Amino acid sequence: MSPVRREAVREYLASALWAMPTAAVVVALIVGAGLSSVFVDPASPLAVLLFEGTADDARNLLVSIASTMVTVIALVLGLTVVALQLASTQFSPRLLRNFLRDIPNQLTLSVFVATFAYSTAGLYTVGIASGQRVETYPRLAVSGALLLLFVSMVMLVFFVHHLAHSIQIDQVMKGVEKATLRVLQHSFVEGDPDVRLPTPPDDAIALPAARSGYVQAIHAAAFVAALEARDLSALIVPIVGRHVVAGTPLAWVWDTNDDGGGAPSLAPRSLAELRKVILQTVRIGYERTLEQDVAFGIRQLADIASKALSPAVNDPYTANQAVDHLASVLAALTVRQHGPQALKDRHGVVRLHVPARGFDYLLELALGQVRRYGANEPRVVRALLRVCRDLGGFGDEAHRAVVRRYVETLLDDVQRMVPQAADREPLLAEGAAVLAVLA
Repeated sequence: MSPVRREAVREYLASALWAMPTAAVVVALIVGAGLSSVFVDPASPLAVLLFEGTADDARNLLVSIASTMVTVIALVLGLTVVALQLASTQFSPRLLRNFLRDIPNQLTLSVFVATFAYSTAGLYTVGIASGQRVETYPRLAVSGALLLLFVSMVMLVFFVHHLAHSIQIDQVMKGVEKATLRVLQHSFVEGDPDVRLPTPPDDAIALPAARSGYVQAIHAAAFVAALEARDLSALIVPIVGRHVVAGTPLAWVWDTNDDGGGAPSLAPRSLAELRKVILQTVRIGYERTLEQDVAFGIRQLADIASKALSPAVNDPYTANQAVDHLASVLAALTVRQHGPQALKDRHGVVRLHVPARGFDYLLELALGQVRRYGANEPRVVRALLRVCRDLGGFGDEAHRAVVRRYVETLLDDVQRMVPQAADREPLLAEGAAVLAVLA
């Protein structure tokens, strides 16, 4: 399996609610089989800790535990569905993935399912041997079922506590902020604002997408090596997070020393290898992920703010909170360079250009909708101006120029949309002070 494929599988399993419970069932069955073969001597000091009932008592106990766990699992799944529905309708449908990736939720369900599987499998061995009723049974294995029952009860209390906290809007937004900042620290690759993406020549060869979906990640090392081996240059078309349609170009390829003399002469086998490499370079999935897509985390917070400002909700304070969390992400973005990448081979020759979002796009994505929906609410405007003033202490002049343009647009909206002079004039004065700081 290629590294890109392994990464895709790992990302899928991280958000698969069935993966950890399935592994827990396998482990429970293996442990149960092992404990069933262990018989503790009655004279052993551990004997006092084991179940002391008859074989019928043991079977009844396992039946009770199994039936109890079915009820508990149904309760947990019901509460989880309610939490997912609440997060989708009240906050943003793009937050569902965060709840599915929540390790405590997966761990709690895994313990419950493992307890059920362990107890149910024990019914095949406790009090039965070769189809006949017997009085001997693996007491250690039955005691393990009791231990799992107590662990499940503790996990149930923990799950209710965790679920109550996880659907709080403060916790939701803090989780999105931390996940986005983690992407910036570990996966974000700075670009060069001075790099200009080349225009592919007319004879360039297109490497098409094999499936429709969203670009989840780009790993260009293997593609650069393939281009160097064939003395080619290339331009990747979509940016991370963009939707592509099957059959549209993922990349354009042309001779590095193209003089307009025709398309690069590639053997069918070489062209097929390039198409295979580009599919491993640009990973496409059915949904956006936060692996390399900082804009996706920003989109989640912006969605929360936009929904809070909708007439159906009308909750400006929640919008202000979302803006505060966006400020932390934007501050981390401001100290980094944004723009396309020009990737070179081992000899310093530029082989590949990779597009990327600029800081102006990310700022507009974060605060643009909040400005349009909340420019008539003074508290929201003050929150936006506070963020812009704070961003003035980060980055360089190019970043501050982007923030200045945003503030000027915001003040224009305030001038048009705030009718009362008592509300409007203080906002304009505060905005002028922010512009002075940014200047």
